[in-house]
Amino acid sequence: MIPADRRAPVADSMGMDATEAPDRSATKPEVESLPAAEFLMDARAVMAAIETVIDGKREAIEIATTVLLAEGHLLVEDVPGVGKTMLARALARSVDCTVSRIQFTPDLLPADITGVSVYNQAERAFEFKPGPVFANIVIGDEINRASPKTQSALLESMEERQVSVDGRSYDLPDPFTVIATQNPVEMEGTYALPEAQRDRFMARISMGYPDPANEVAMLRTRESGSPIDRLRPVVTNERLRQMMQTVRQVFVSPAVEQYAVAIAAATRADRELRLGASPRATLQLVRAAKARAALDGRDFVLPDDIDALAVAVLAHRLMPARATVGGGGSFGAGATPDITARIVAATPVPLGAAGTA
Repeated sequence: MIPADRRAPVADSMGMDATEAPDRSATKPEVESLPAAEFLMDARAVMAAIETVIDGKREAIEIATTVLLAEGHLLVEDVPGVGKTMLARALARSVDCTVSRIQFTPDLLPADITGVSVYNQAERAFEFKPGPVFANIVIGDEINRASPKTQSALLESMEERQVSVDGRSYDLPDPFTVIATQNPVEMEGTYALPEAQRDRFMARISMGYPDPANEVAMLRTRESGSPIDRLRPVVTNERLRQMMQTVRQVFVSPAVEQYAVAIAAATRADRELRLGASPRATLQLVRAAKARAALDGRDFVLPDDIDALAVAVLAHRLMPARATVGGGGSFGAGATPDITARIVAATPVPLGAAGTA
């Protein structure tokens, strides 16, 4: 457990502290990977910490941890009150790193996210004031309430890990992860996420309602306060980077790569879809599969890893041929998971994909 006085500073929802944005010329230090036993110990500690706040949602917690270790971004989509923001906050608090939270509203401007250049009268020059996106973990609450113009402020950040303002580019902290929530039911005052925005999220998950036993347990544990107030970091920022390096070194055989590409290609040719998976989706599917393999104690990816994550990674990127407006302005959101599962089941596994070589 990390002492409270060693925790990293937390940014507020409208900006960072007085520290300057990192310079693009700075080189990232080399990070060593962890032995398998240490990796598993730390990963299980993170998930156990989150489970002290979120009851009975092991699958959602595992996928959220997988996305974090795979250096991706997570979209949590569900009805109000089921713990979307609580999951994001618990994941962020379990790691000793900088965290910022942005409450998306219709009047939010792009500069409120990325930062703005302010004229310094003493220096007689403009200086850049970093926005809340300059944090290791950025929690975007109700992201679909902001206008498309404001949503687009995250496009460069999520893909290139940098922000460009007034002709200059600034690197974001390493690691960098966006965890966004949205309500798929309420349509008033919301803007559907554009395809380019959805494609930058590695995975989309839903929390779902708790079962009766966990809901009763929640009533008892919440009487004396929220458990998230007692949650402390269990992994340092440097340790998290080492875990990510461990995931990068997981082996993916050519046969497994062909399997992932075959699934993506099948979505592009399927008659029920008018928009299939992008090459970015294929890349992120393999990265997520590497993280899942590492969490399972393996240093190689199996087709089962691809199968287990295909719906979470691919479904939100697809668009049905016969679009029906769903909740929150999303098109055919309920149909794409079933279509993805059908495509995965129908795609043959190449020979040699079941082993390490």
